[in-house]
Amino acid sequence: MRRPHIRGHRLAIAVAVTTAATFTAGVAGTASASSTASPVAATSASTRAPQKVVDAALAAVHAHASATGVGKKDTLKATDALVDPDGRQHVRFVRTHRGLPVLGGDLVVHLTAKSAYESVTRAYRHQVDVPDTDPKLSASEARTKAAAVAKGRAGDAELVVDARENRTTLAYRVQVADSRTAEAGGARTVVLDAASGAVLSNSPVDDSFLSPAVQAKLRARGERLDPATGSLTPSPAATAEAAGTAGFPSAATGSGASFFVGTVPLSTTRTAKKSFTLKDSTRGNTETRDAGDKELEKFADGKAFTSTTNRWGNGTTNSRATAAVDAQYGITSTLDFYKKTFGRKGIKNDGRGAHALVHFGKKVGNAYWSSDCGCMLYGDGDGKTFAKPLVVLDVTGHELSHGVVDATANLQPTRVDAEGNQFGEPGSLNESLADIFGSAVEFSTNNPKNPPNYLMGEKLGLDQKFLRRLDKPSLDKLEGTVDYWSKASYDTEVHAGSGVSSHAYYLLAEGSGKKTIGGVAYDSPTFKGSKVTGIGRNKATAIFYRALTRYMVSTTDFHDARTATLHAAKDLYGAKSTEYKAVDQAWAAVNVTAANTPNQH
Repeated sequence: MRRPHIRGHRLAIAVAVTTAATFTAGVAGTASASSTASPVAATSASTRAPQKVVDAALAAVHAHASATGVGKKDTLKATDALVDPDGRQHVRFVRTHRGLPVLGGDLVVHLTAKSAYESVTRAYRHQVDVPDTDPKLSASEARTKAAAVAKGRAGDAELVVDARENRTTLAYRVQVADSRTAEAGGARTVVLDAASGAVLSNSPVDDSFLSPAVQAKLRARGERLDPATGSLTPSPAATAEAAGTAGFPSAATGSGASFFVGTVPLSTTRTAKKSFTLKDSTRGNTETRDAGDKELEKFADGKAFTSTTNRWGNGTTNSRATAAVDAQYGITSTLDFYKKTFGRKGIKNDGRGAHALVHFGKKVGNAYWSSDCGCMLYGDGDGKTFAKPLVVLDVTGHELSHGVVDATANLQPTRVDAEGNQFGEPGSLNESLADIFGSAVEFSTNNPKNPPNYLMGEKLGLDQKFLRRLDKPSLDKLEGTVDYWSKASYDTEVHAGSGVSSHAYYLLAEGSGKKTIGGVAYDSPTFKGSKVTGIGRNKATAIFYRALTRYMVSTTDFHDARTATLHAAKDLYGAKSTEYKAVDQAWAAVNVTAANTPNQH
């Protein structure tokens, strides 16, 4: 049984704006607009935003109510506050209306260096107002209906205001555990109209790397994923850092024999003279545990991996620690990427490490990110289509990046079908950003056993040699990924739709046409045959990360993303810069322009 959480309702870092609080904030700085690429790290740092920033943003929200859409019956909670080196401020809020959480009510307020109102980025733009908060449907009836819809065990029914899809509806939100409609007995969140009982949404709680549609297609084809593993080099001797003088526990350096990246160093914890635990105290106590082939409710129930030698795994399934090596290495590599590139301290930017449970469930052929516990969950494969755990580096980078998106813009799909497949542009953008940053994790890690590239899932053993790719997404025939935006993108499955923004990012970074990068041949097309000159991966990544953390909200679509990345490029390099112009050209090359922006904008 997997413990459910509620997507879209941030609990971990939300604080009431009326109480004193500080925020750990990733801050983008300035950079030269010259063609000589500065490292992304030079454009990013970390700081704490004082409470007065939140107070100023709150005052600005009400003073500019016609623009922000915040009414007298609304209360805001700040979930993030960022201050740029030039003093400009960005405060992200979630909203309650008449004391009820508002789905689709999030916004980011932008202030000048002198704390004057500058602009706002909103989710749905209509005024939120429900006439009363007395539901016609009882909480018990809502729980019964939700349990029947999701085919599981319903938790409490919480009254909310559903402001998504330009509606304002009193609704119940119900967590349903042990859902027979979710893979591996996972959970779903069901939102019901509190008057009619109509199902407004029914979403899986955890994000899975492989969608139900792809899994079904692979099984129908009889395709078997049995990725080859690399050769192993001898494990170096374990060391302990100051263990003899500082006592226990203390930091130590061990080594792991992985499935996919050869033998790698691992930061571990020495608990006694000849006792080590697979926990990294240098990265916020990041730890991988063994789920024991059970669908555990919480990370604490997992069994810690221990060793007397500080050597872990043997590169095969004969050792239960082998999967843990890949998982731990992937997580720490991802955390290192975000810290050294953006100054981001952990997935939620709160200084905490991440957790993983390997050997999750029986015959589970997938990997998941659960934002509720900050956990990666890795199954061992179903023994048929999926022969090994999905503990590949870019899979982990992708899934942990979903955690970063959850903690910032919290991009949500517009629709989910009965099988759990998600649809819509905000969900597609979420998948795209996970691919973009997952690829960037590979480049940052630069492991010769896992050469970096713009391919996703190239080590999974698929017949098409990759799952997705950023340069020409339509080469992914398995998911039917698209290269360009069209009106159909609004209701395209999210992995297929992700190609639009992933393609724009690649063009921004590397440009169009043929080239070979790291031994991989690319040939990126454009919508009307235009030529795009790339500005470099570092700058492109900095622009997309700044756009995510400052200018995107839960409903951001591709045209909104174009605007967000233009804002980010202007902030970093100037409105007349080469970089700003390249952002505009890259989006135009995937058919996202100001001229074809849908009317609802």
